[in-house]
Amino acid sequence: MNGTQTSILGAAKPLAKNPLGIIALFIVLVYGVASLMTTFASGFSHEERMPLIYFLVLFPILVLLVFAWLVSSHNAKLFSPSDFKDEENYVRMQLSAATSLAFASAKTGAGDHTTDVSRIVDVVRTSKTVHEQAGSDWRNCILWVDDRPENNVFERKAFESIGFRFSLALSTNEALDQLSHRRFAAVISDMGRKEGPQEGYVLLDALREKGDQIPVFIYAGSNSQEHRQETLKHGGQGCTNNAEELFAMVTRTIVTSTR
Repeated sequence: MNGTQTSILGAAKPLAKNPLGIIALFIVLVYGVASLMTTFASGFSHEERMPLIYFLVLFPILVLLVFAWLVSSHNAKLFSPSDFKDEENYVRMQLSAATSLAFASAKTGAGDHTTDVSRIVDVVRTSKTVHEQAGSDWRNCILWVDDRPENNVFERKAFESIGFRFSLALSTNEALDQLSHRRFAAVISDMGRKEGPQEGYVLLDALREKGDQIPVFIYAGSNSQEHRQETLKHGGQGCTNNAEELFAMVTRTIVTSTR
């Protein structure tokens, strides 16, 4: 008996380390109680047996529906840091992303020059899929359009620390040419370039007119509500001048759209 208890506790211990394991333990507990009750069901009346029968039939369906909702709406919260194959590498990813974003924020002057490490950790956890599939897959490749790419070195390093790769375009035409030959997970664009002061919208409009619904984010000097709304009106996914916000928006959008 002691051996059985030890094996059960040994199996339960790793499951209790993350939300998915806790859900599994709860389901096992509920079904254990239900199974125990069925051993005495022969002594139940018809009216007493019916609730148990309904429970055994409907409970798996309810669990399936709840699990589907969790996976589709809250997938980032279903894993703990220990789920990463290499926890040391996981911490390294966090520190690298946080450091790069801190430099980027200080450089641009956006925000209060403090980095929200907890938010970055949450985004890095969300982007576990991106890090594991790093390679030649289009789902971790971003096109960054800016005629002065040297201004975005730290931002790109933050993304690269979690597995993203970049192709650079210096103009709208160059960007459209790359997009016609390759597939990308998203586009990040500045606003004003040598071609004109609103080239970010020009690129965005050109893509939407062709029916291309690739996620597009404007990373420019303004963070006003007016420009955010204008970006959405043109069919973009977001507009910001804050490196951390860009990091969170782009990463979550890509991970969600490529699952």
